[in-house]
Amino acid sequence: MGRLLAIDYGEKRVGLAVSDKNRIIATALTTISTKDVFNYLDEYIKKEEVDEFIVGKAKQMNNTLSESSVFIEPFVEELKKRYPNIKVVRVDERFTSKMAQNAILSSGVNKKKRQDKALIDRVSAVIILQSYMN
Repeated sequence: MGRLLAIDYGEKRVGLAVSDKNRIIATALTTISTKDVFNYLDEYIKKEEVDEFIVGKAKQMNNTLSESSVFIEPFVEELKKRYPNIKVVRVDERFTSKMAQNAILSSGVNKKKRQDKALIDRVSAVIILQSYMN
């Protein structure tokens, strides 16, 4: 059984999280520049078996797509095209950034670390993945 890989895709950065092989635990993987995402995924997939990509779906409170979907949707289409044998699942990502900030705050890390947007992106990806696995 392959891993699940969650993607919190942003205009500047991409937060990534991965499941263990038994799909029980979601762990932050890394945050990379958006322009490097496919190079990173190519290398990761060479080393690890990935069965599914779990990609956040940006929605507004009224359930319509958010403004950020303008750059997320083309990414998802390219993801499907490049990796046709890996299933792409979309998960509502509303509030994940806020939940990530709250999780980081409650973990007791210092203020400078709490303001690290790359950390927020990684934790958001973990939340997306964990919500899917639950």
